[in-house]
Amino acid sequence: MFLINSGAKRPVANTQRLYLTCIRNTLEAAMCLQVLICRNEAEKCFIETSINSLRISIKVKQADELENILTKKFLRFLSMRAEAFQILRRKPVQGYDISFLITNFHCEEMHKHKLIDFIIQFMEDIDKEISELKLSVNTRGRLVATEFLKQFV
Repeated sequence: MFLINSGAKRPVANTQRLYLTCIRNTLEAAMCLQVLICRNEAEKCFIETSINSLRISIKVKQADELENILTKKFLRFLSMRAEAFQILRRKPVQGYDISFLITNFHCEEMHKHKLIDFIIQFMEDIDKEISELKLSVNTRGRLVATEFLKQFV
């Protein structure tokens, strides 16, 4: 197993791009390796290979309890619809939030670079969705609190 740490004291937006680029390059090259890529302790990707498959397990960043709840609910929602994604596993590897399984049949039926693009885009979109959901919950909470406190003024 190799450990690649791409989060060495760079601006946050830049480290995510480096992190995702590292995952993309590793997915393209690592068809017979086990690799753990860590952006930090809370965000990592574990890539495992076997003779005819590749499993990608992802731990999504969860900075606080709200992000933890939103991530858990959102990824559970996606996992329940795993058959629509074809490569998404219903149950992630222990210690990770979501897992993909790419078999030799997927590689024969689909373009390899499209599979990799899908996983990278999925990871980018998960971060965006969780951030948007968190903003939405905080905005709604603020509005509810304002309305509630109006009765005391």
